[in-house]
Amino acid sequence: MVLLHVLFEHAAGYALFAVREVEEIGLLLPQVRAVPAGIRLHFHALVKGLSAQSASKAQLGLGHSYSRAKVKFNVNRVDNMIIQSISLLDQLDKDINTFSMRVREWYGYHFPELIKIVSENYTYCRLAKFIGNRKELSEESLEGLEEIVMDGAKAQAILEASRSSMGMDISPLDLINIESFSSRVISLSEYRKGLQEYLRSKMSQVAPSLSALIGEVVSRRLAGLGGGKTALVWGGPSALGVLPTAPPATCRALKTRGNTPKYGLIFHSTFIGRAAAKNKGRISRYLANKCTIASRIDCFSEVPTSVFGDKLREQVEERLAFYETGEPPRKNLDVMKEAVVEVRLRRGGGQSPAVGRDVKPPLTHRGGKNKLI
Repeated sequence: MVLLHVLFEHAAGYALFAVREVEEIGLLLPQVRAVPAGIRLHFHALVKGLSAQSASKAQLGLGHSYSRAKVKFNVNRVDNMIIQSISLLDQLDKDINTFSMRVREWYGYHFPELIKIVSENYTYCRLAKFIGNRKELSEESLEGLEEIVMDGAKAQAILEASRSSMGMDISPLDLINIESFSSRVISLSEYRKGLQEYLRSKMSQVAPSLSALIGEVVSRRLAGLGGGKTALVWGGPSALGVLPTAPPATCRALKTRGNTPKYGLIFHSTFIGRAAAKNKGRISRYLANKCTIASRIDCFSEVPTSVFGDKLREQVEERLAFYETGEPPRKNLDVMKEAVVEVRLRRGGGQSPAVGRDVKPPLTHRGGKNKLI
């Protein structure tokens, strides 16, 4: 005799049953596999009271459930593209910075004064391509300089510096290579801007509540470093609060017997910066808790909305005011009820599936009772 378990799946959930009355020889017989097929074939005859109409209704319900599960997978809300785009954006930032410094050093031999006048890398590369040989810069070029730097005084300073520059002369071949490389850096910078806009629009579709709570920049970093919004959901507030500094900082704290980290990436949120030094740890834990709630709403709601993120942001603001002035904040149950009402009003007052079934005030299990957090 062996102890086996049977997993039973139902629309209401899952159940695991222990099966004891099964002989080992029954698992080895090939005829055992034919038994379920026979039951499926003669199911209408084996079950008493099952008419053809009832069987048709059961099949229709099964088809609806299967179709609902397939339709629920929305390609516009898949966060894999966000993770890859964030990695690409980080790589572009490093590459553009490295290439821009190369253009500065390269063109600085010919026009060193330009580095002190223009500090922004993208603008410097555009100027290096536009100016070319500084000796050919004249009053007719002043309008083009103003269009690039968006400052008349700075454009005039560039023109005057070109006339009294101490840079070396440059050959036409070297100038062609500098202009060609500057064009590549400019195109990479413009592509980065387009990628950033794409990420902003994508986050509004995939994680609107999380973006409304902590901002688009921090939310996409959390999604990328956490492995997606689903990983943020199952990770919990304690893991989310110390992303991504948890592994190295925790190991260092254990080795030196110091304090474990209080916050990670969410430290860049404006809420942490506005809190007093003694309240930074408390507000970071509270913010991590709300970020987890926002991630769960984004992950499991059928229709994305930023209403819950706005309400959670109001709760964090009230918590900050409570730490400073002592004014008690509103209860989470009242805030979530307001959010549900607002979602219904935005959708025309109807009872939508997301509001009626999926989006409910988040609960946590503490001490054997369900309590709102």
